Amino acid sequence: MSRRRTPLAALAVACLTLVVPATAHADTYSPGSAGLGDPYFPHAGNGGYDVEHYDLKLRFNPKTDVLSGTATITATATKNLSRFNLDFSGLTVRKVEVNGKKATFRRKGQELTVTPAAGPADEAKFTVSVQYDGKPKPVNDPELGVTGWIHTKDGATALGEPDGARTWFPVNDNPKDKATFAYTVSVPVGLTVLANGEPRNTGIVRVRNGWSSVKWEMREPMAPYLAMVAIGKFKVTQGTAAGVPNITAYDPVLAKTSKYLHRTTAKATEWGVKHFGPYPFSSTGGIADKVDVGYALETQGRPVYDGDVSDDLLIVHELAHQWFGNSVGPQTWRDIWLNEGFATYAEWLYEETHNGPTAKQTFAKLYKSKGEFWQLKTGNPGRNGMFDWEAVYQRGAMTLQALRQKIGDETFFELLPAWTEKHRHGTANTRDFIDLAEEMSGLDLDPLFNAWLYKAAKPKL
Repeated sequence: MSRRRTPLAALAVACLTLVVPATAHADTYSPGSAGLGDPYFPHAGNGGYDVEHYDLKLRFNPKTDVLSGTATITATATKNLSRFNLDFSGLTVRKVEVNGKKATFRRKGQELTVTPAAGPADEAKFTVSVQYDGKPKPVNDPELGVTGWIHTKDGATALGEPDGARTWFPVNDNPKDKATFAYTVSVPVGLTVLANGEPRNTGIVRVRNGWSSVKWEMREPMAPYLAMVAIGKFKVTQGTAAGVPNITAYDPVLAKTSKYLHRTTAKATEWGVKHFGPYPFSSTGGIADKVDVGYALETQGRPVYDGDVSDDLLIVHELAHQWFGNSVGPQTWRDIWLNEGFATYAEWLYEETHNGPTAKQTFAKLYKSKGEFWQLKTGNPGRNGMFDWEAVYQRGAMTLQALRQKIGDETFFELLPAWTEKHRHGTANTRDFIDLAEEMSGLDLDPLFNAWLYKAAKPKL
């Protein structure tokens, strides 16, 4: 991230498929937890199952702001489940089914608790169907900003970091439960739909009674907060970059500042491959829209930029996240510096390799900062500080430059692609990164990382 009652016809269905062995005993079953205990969002995510796939069939009318459709979630139980939870807020739930059979449910806060007629057994694959509809409302956090389903002048854009996905579909909203995604989105004819991954319509868009239907699919694992749908009037450009499709789009009113989005996206993607290893997804791209949230977001495979996208470094930052944050995701939000510090350092490297200041010069300039600049812990900034520009972004990048100076350029530039390869399409934490850096350098790096990540004080050089 860069921070500078409706009719039954308007139904949305989300589905979770169930297989239960005949030998299962009811007295061995217990509920899944209502949260996964993230240190910053303890109630987000749910225990007792792992999601494998979300199939979201949505219908959105910008004139009425009503969202409806069908979503199917396929998961695997990690214990014998008597009931389980999904994160879901705001919209009206009409019906819930587990493996095609009616299930009871209740709502409390962001939790949708589902009790099936027969709970899934440990390691059993299952599906849940949730019918819902209504007018989505984004999460407006005074410290973290606006996220979720956000209405725009000509449609809507969904941006989920850190916990906005629950505003538009039932979800296990935790960064460590990655899944594949498929979207079928119906909108009034004349509007364009973009999403993560690639379109699956092979050039044919189904039109019926004034509505068009478009399919997109993200086939690599994705954390739910990176799920994205953008609906509106867009100018779309297609090409290739680093051997994969490059699909970009912008709102025509942003043409003046977005005309180089496609070209710069290709350039930044190819530059990233040289420094961070193979591009991790099956397409790249970007979307510029008037969302009025005040930030850009690294939605997987296709970042969303709010308004002006004329700054090359902004595009470099969001595309660097495809390696750092998206493919290699954080296990908890406490490790957000692994996302933002790395993406900020990518900006420094881009400048260094394009006749700008070196990363060492940028580091030296920032090191002169005083006072509040050093008051948060980069490796544990707290919930309200997780997007702090100085502590997480700038000092996160400074941590990497301090590491580079300690282990030398040769090892450092071998470390970056080794990190993205080792944890490709998975999750990791700071300890994992320290261990890999120590393994490759042969040095004890705990003192360096303790000083830069876990002390609210200016480290000594």
